[in-house]
Amino acid sequence: MAIEKEIKNLLFLNRPVQSGFDYRDWPVIVPIQNGTDIDIQLMHWEYIPESIHDADELIAARKNFTWLNAKGENILVNEKGKESMYREGALHGRILALSTGFYEWRHIPKIGKRGQPLKETEKIPYYITYDNGEEYFFMAAVSRVWHNLEMDQKASTFAIATTDAIGPMLQIHNTKKRMPVILPPELALEWMQQDLTEERIAQLATYQCDPKKFKAWPVAKNFLHAPDPTKEFHYDNLRPYEHQRHLPHLGRYKNQRPLPHGSRTLLQQPPGRTL
Repeated sequence: MAIEKEIKNLLFLNRPVQSGFDYRDWPVIVPIQNGTDIDIQLMHWEYIPESIHDADELIAARKNFTWLNAKGENILVNEKGKESMYREGALHGRILALSTGFYEWRHIPKIGKRGQPLKETEKIPYYITYDNGEEYFFMAAVSRVWHNLEMDQKASTFAIATTDAIGPMLQIHNTKKRMPVILPPELALEWMQQDLTEERIAQLATYQCDPKKFKAWPVAKNFLHAPDPTKEFHYDNLRPYEHQRHLPHLGRYKNQRPLPHGSRTLLQQPPGRTL
């Protein structure tokens, strides 16, 4: 079973930039027929827990909680040593979220009138993609079916697994220092198999991809409304040598092949919300 062959020519994968906090559906890969085949479908990006019973409770809960991402280290057992709210999805709902790129915010010191760095920081958005030879990559995710008791309706929901940031992601996402779990094709297939042990699930949920394959560059702060949201943007206080010295794997590469506009499936985290 080759995931790459299944994805080709699926028109509904051609999507504009989408914020997770839009709470809309996103393309995912789910295993079917006991893991012997896959299906690509749209699923609600927000892992809604069993404790939420209806839409009113969900809207109220969003003011204090977000379930877009699941910390890989606690995907089975939480920080208190108890069963994680994501455990059900980790054991029985392992899927893949598709993407061609995502956004994160780098915090850099603001510069004072005398040219000195200040304690106050400025947030610079970066577009980040992963060069695995395809126009897309796979993010490990967990899913569960949420039951809206008031409407007596059910919907599949999911969250993306995250792990400790490494390489360029450590420099860009320099506050929370997290990144999505990006799996190569062979591990992506393994992630969806039904016979995984809890030990193996925990290992894959914290997998750190090859940092040398990341490509990233700063974009305009209003990128969500830009004609090309991936266009590189120059910031006067972000000197070119900073990219070379502190972000050795960042920037446009000579062999980079741009995607046609409108065909990008992008996962985006808004300001103040991090992986």
